[in-house]
Amino acid sequence: MQHDLTIGGILVSPFVGYALIAFVLLVGLRVGFRRVRFGRYVANPPLAEAGIYVCLLALVVVLL
Repeated sequence: MQHDLTIGGILVSPFVGYALIAFVLLVGLRVGFRRVRFGRYVANPPLAEAGIYVCLLALVVVLL
């Protein structure tokens, strides 16, 4: 079980850290998406990236 993070006397939920980790992973994937021209393969690229972010966030929560 993860405990709250204390940053400057403010308690921050571990979920915030998980969301940041998932965002960093998504930014890394976006570099690869740009090389493969991801937008050609999906109808709505922002919606697809949002779905990928949700999947990454779920994986980070489960694995950490």
